[in-house]
Amino acid sequence: MKRVLFVCIENSNRSQMAEAFAHIHGGDHIEALSAGSKPSGQINPKAIRFMSELGYDLTTHDSKSLEEIDGEFDAVITMGCGDNCPWVPAKRREDWGLPDPKHMDDDGYRAVRDEISARVKALLVAL
Repeated sequence: MKRVLFVCIENSNRSQMAEAFAHIHGGDHIEALSAGSKPSGQINPKAIRFMSELGYDLTTHDSKSLEEIDGEFDAVITMGCGDNCPWVPAKRREDWGLPDPKHMDDDGYRAVRDEISARVKALLVAL
């Protein structure tokens, strides 16, 4: 089983959706986690709403700190937080540089969500 960690600052939008898509697209072959360098402590209601459009319940997720995550990963993906994300041991590292959708309109938010889905699919194929 491959281990993948998705990291952003607040762990309330992008990294949560990426974790969800890893569960959706990777099933039992992937252990997907997400965390934040400065977690907000809650999942953004927009993320919950837009993932529910796809049949995924983000209310089962928790916003958590990188301090709660341990071990090594096959891949660590940062979402554009740059220097705010500390080093986590991984065989593969990528920074996707995605915009934070929290203040976007509905169409913008969906576009970021769908881009995350496509990138997660490609990542899982590469692993």
